[in-house]
Amino acid sequence: MDLIPSFQVDHTNLKPGIYVSRQDTVGQERITTFDIRMTAPNQEPALAPAAIHTIEHIVATFLRNDPEWKDSIIYWGPMGCLTGNYLIMKGEPTCQQVRELMIEAFSYVVNYDKEVPGTTPSTCGNYLLHDLPMAKWEAKRYVERLKNSFCCEYPGVERPQDATGKQFYDA
Repeated sequence: MDLIPSFQVDHTNLKPGIYVSRQDTVGQERITTFDIRMTAPNQEPALAPAAIHTIEHIVATFLRNDPEWKDSIIYWGPMGCLTGNYLIMKGEPTCQQVRELMIEAFSYVVNYDKEVPGTTPSTCGNYLLHDLPMAKWEAKRYVERLKNSFCCEYPGVERPQDATGKQFYDA
């Protein structure tokens, strides 16, 4: 079984940033999946579940209401490893375009002072798992990283080989 591309990224050297995770064609439409990496995996603590859940709700609401980009947004949600989010968009926006969009979206989180959208028992499957103060702290840190040390090229992983030349896969 082939190793999927996201497992070919060297997570020991991955920095916070925005990366093109994959591009696909669905019908006549090009779809781009972005890795919105907020923390350095295996080097920094993962995001707290309540904070990333709150970020998910606020940023999803922001993106789906943004006049320029709302029709391009397919999906926004957290990674299982809790080190960032995936953003799936129609077309082939550049990392620089998405960087500007993420600076706007995460700045919106930093300045957010209302009730977090979708946090009632009828609108969220885990409505008690939210932490706006920590979400704002994480968002501020990510905006600073996007502005001051932007990374957008994945470090690759070399697959080890045995004596016969067969490659090892970890997933």
